[in-house]
Amino acid sequence: MSRLLLGLALAAAIATPGMAANSDPLAALDHGLRPNLTVAGQTAPGWSLAERMAHHKVPGVAIAVLRNGEVVRAVGYGVREAGTQDRIDGDTLFSVGSISKVVTAATTLRLVADGRLDLDRDVDDYLKRWKLPASAEVPDPHVSLRMLMSHTSGLGVHGFADYQPAEPLPTLLQVLNGEKPAKNEAVRFKRPPGLLNDYSGGGTTVEQAAIEDAMGQPLGTLAQARVFGPLGMKRSTFESPLSAERGNIAKAHDGKGAPTAQPRGWESFAEAGASGLWTSVDDLGRFVGGLIKSYQGRGDFLPQPLATAMMTEVAPSPVGLGPRLGGDGPGRYFFHRGANESYLSFMEGYLETGDGFVILTNGSNGMALIDEVRNALADAIGQGAHPPLRAVALRAPPSSDFAGRYRLDPATPVDLRRALADNFEYDTLQVGVTDDTVAITPAGQDRPMPLAPLGPARFGQSGSYAFTFEFHRDAWGKVRGLTVSMPETSSSAYYVRE
Repeated sequence: MSRLLLGLALAAAIATPGMAANSDPLAALDHGLRPNLTVAGQTAPGWSLAERMAHHKVPGVAIAVLRNGEVVRAVGYGVREAGTQDRIDGDTLFSVGSISKVVTAATTLRLVADGRLDLDRDVDDYLKRWKLPASAEVPDPHVSLRMLMSHTSGLGVHGFADYQPAEPLPTLLQVLNGEKPAKNEAVRFKRPPGLLNDYSGGGTTVEQAAIEDAMGQPLGTLAQARVFGPLGMKRSTFESPLSAERGNIAKAHDGKGAPTAQPRGWESFAEAGASGLWTSVDDLGRFVGGLIKSYQGRGDFLPQPLATAMMTEVAPSPVGLGPRLGGDGPGRYFFHRGANESYLSFMEGYLETGDGFVILTNGSNGMALIDEVRNALADAIGQGAHPPLRAVALRAPPSSDFAGRYRLDPATPVDLRRALADNFEYDTLQVGVTDDTVAITPAGQDRPMPLAPLGPARFGQSGSYAFTFEFHRDAWGKVRGLTVSMPETSSSAYYVRE
């Protein structure tokens, strides 16, 4: 083959078109929904969105699809309230839970771009209503905005409870101090800053307090001027309680698909920056597109160096400055989940191809449905994100000597553990082998977790995140340990056989 032909062949092999421009971006919803784990001997089921909405008892879903950083479809399925004909559309408002954190981060980064804030300055320099709480373990705390956005601050309070219509909302100061009517414990250090990834809604609340105190304005006003307005997000708000006058609101539903949060029909969220955003699928798609175009250097929402920093992991975390990150090369993507009590949401953007999607739901079983929709849309994009774990039928029963107790090797570097330091926070594991089944019981858990065989010594477990478990047999024939991995975040930890 000539050098010219070879070069053309290589160029074709590495082309990154993303989702085909002439295809219907939502066609996969008719037949492409699938689980995260395929059972040995079975093909992917190819569910439709309608049948899985009924299965999970989720009354309404809104979906936006992006190509080249632009929203090409923003549509609704189902109803805003069960038992009515009030249809969901692209402008219907949903609570989006922790996706709020990424919008809060973008607001902060716009202020950094304006020279009003510094990513690495001690946030106590900005805080006025509240100060970082010293402790015996952290006697002189120094925390930056970079740490708060990447969940490496060492601060606690993973998430926050919703507030029902009749319940009073606490102030931000009451939330930080854990004082009634706040439902959370006080935001305090669990460990020194910078050591581990530990998801912290409390940290985002400190970020909110810092930027509000520095600018003398509430987050909602800052976000309107620096995010919602510039990106054309006309329906988005941090208002809480949300006013019924805004109209076209997706109402809350429980696990049985029944309306809840009565009589108003939706909960409230005291922690605006961590979980209080209300938005539409069209608006949130515009936000995803704004981040993609800034990263690619063809948008002015964020300067490209700041957009690049936002999309770069902050060690030892799998999180950048706000979003979680995954994939490689043309398949590299940013994403975030949102989970309030009755509203579940997801957004994902592909930094190189410009593809992306947003999924919003109004039922408390929404995350299981979201995973299936996400799989269909990611498969259609074709960059290899979110591949299923493919179980196999073992040719022989699993080795009985896999059974035993394993402890986390403290020598495993935190830069390798990454998300596992938070998402699989167990010091010891008990492994059991019964007939053809291998099961793991993490420390503090009562019920064994059955694993799906991926090979003779490799097993998997799949929920919203996939975990793999590989046993290591040495040259003397002894099982000496196992590696736990979280492939989406390139996180691994080694457990030694006791």
